[in-house]
Amino acid sequence: MKSKIHRCNCSNTWTVQNRKCSIRANTMLLNGKWYVELKPKRKSNPKGFVVTDRSEDIIISPPKHLFENFNKIKKLVYDKENVFFNVQQGEYLYFAEDGACYILQIKR
Repeated sequence: MKSKIHRCNCSNTWTVQNRKCSIRANTMLLNGKWYVELKPKRKSNPKGFVVTDRSEDIIISPPKHLFENFNKIKKLVYDKENVFFNVQQGEYLYFAEDGACYILQIKR
C-alpha cells in the first residue's frame, strides 16, 4: 500500500500516512525503494513527501543493531521555499530523531 512520510515540525516527529492510518514516530527506517512526491500548488504544508509503494518496508523506531548493515551516504534535503528535494528516488532511508533524513547504502 502506498504510504507518504513527512516531518511534522509542530511535534518534532515523523509521520507516515496511508489511506488506512496515520502513525507518528521519532525515528523510522525505510528498508526499500522510495521516491519523492511534490505538491507545490497545495495551500498548506507539507508540500513535499517521501513515498513508498510498500508500507511493509517502513520500520517504526528501528533497533540500533539494524544500522550495522548500512553506511550513511548523504542527507536527503527538502527545500521548503522552492518545494524541491536534492534526490528524487532511491533505496533505504533513515529518518532521524533530530529531523534529518539520511540516504543509506548496504555495507559490502
